[in-house]
Amino acid sequence: MRVLLTGHQGYLGTVMAPVLTAAGHQVTGLDSGLFADCVLGTQPNDPPTIVADLRDVTVDQLAGFDAVIHLAALSNDPLGSLEPDITYEINHHASTRLARLAKEAGVGRFLYASTCSVYGAGGENLVNEDAPLRPVTPYAESKVRVEDDLVELADGNFSPVFLRNATAFGFSPRLRADIVVNNLVGHAVLTGVVRVLSDGTPWRPLVHAADIAAAFAGMLDAPREAMHARAFNVGTEQNNLRVSEVAEAVVTAVPGAELLITGEAGNDPRSYRVDFSRIRAALPGFDCQWSVPAGARELVAAYHEHGLTQEAFDRRFTRLARLRERGDNGSVNAALRPVGVG
Repeated sequence: MRVLLTGHQGYLGTVMAPVLTAAGHQVTGLDSGLFADCVLGTQPNDPPTIVADLRDVTVDQLAGFDAVIHLAALSNDPLGSLEPDITYEINHHASTRLARLAKEAGVGRFLYASTCSVYGAGGENLVNEDAPLRPVTPYAESKVRVEDDLVELADGNFSPVFLRNATAFGFSPRLRADIVVNNLVGHAVLTGVVRVLSDGTPWRPLVHAADIAAAFAGMLDAPREAMHARAFNVGTEQNNLRVSEVAEAVVTAVPGAELLITGEAGNDPRSYRVDFSRIRAALPGFDCQWSVPAGARELVAAYHEHGLTQEAFDRRFTRLARLRERGDNGSVNAALRPVGVG
C-alpha cells in the first residue's frame, strides 16, 4: 500500500515510519521540519519526504496514495493554550482540508491521530469510545472538531478512522521531553529528583510510541467494515495509572532518585481512565506490549547511552521552548511556519 505519513519527522512519526516500511508499505513522509533536528542519538533514516507546511498541501501531492496517516499537529497543551488560534488553524482547519483533498485525490483510507484527552474530566469509571467528550484544552477541542468533520466526509469511497491515542511515552530518536513519563524520567536521570507538581491523584492512560505505531499499521490492513468512520482508543488498561503511580515507577527505574509530590499546581481537571477493548476486537492479535515500568527503564538506558544534557532536555526536546527559540533566531515566523517552507 502507498502510504503518506504526515508528521513523519516528529516524535511518533519517527517511530512509525520504519514500522510501516517493515510491514511492506511504501511510505512517503510529509513534514515542514519544525522539529526535524530534535534528535537524541543517531540521525533517523527518514523515508522519501515532501517538504511542506500542512496548511499548504495540494491535491496533486496526495494523488496516487492508497492511505494517509495524519499525525502532524501542534501536539502540546501549553502551546495550544498559548496560541489557540494557530492551534485551531493547524490542528482543525488544515487537518479537515487535508482530508477533503485526500478524498478528492482518490485516497481510500484516512487514519487520523486523535487523543484520549477528548474525554477530559472522565472521572473514576472506565470510558469507552461512546462516552461523552469533554475536552478541556484547545488541543483536545481541535481533535473533536476534526473527528466530526471526518464523519461528514465518510462515504463508500473514503474511509476515515479516528485513533484516540493515550498519552504517549517511550524513546524515539526525535525525543519529546514534555510528556509525562519521558519528562519524569529525564528529571530523575538529570537531577535525582522526580517532582510531581499536582497532587498525584489524576488518572492518565498511557501508551508506548511503538504500540501506537503497531495500532496504526494494523488499522491500515483492517477490513473496511471494522474501521469505517469509527473511533478507537489506543492503549491498554494496565497503563491506566495515577500520576503518583507513574512517578513511583520512575523512581524504581532510577536508583537513588527521590520522589517529591508538591501539589503546588493545584487540582488537574484532566483525569480519566480508558477502556481499550474495541481496538483489540477490531484487530485480532493486537495488544500493547509495553508497560510503563518497562518504558521507564528503556528511557533511562537511552538517556544515559546518548548523553542527554539538561540544556537539551529543557530546550531542544520541549516543544514550546524549542518553538520560542526558533522564533527568536528567525527560523520560524509568527505563524509557526519554518522560514523558507510554504
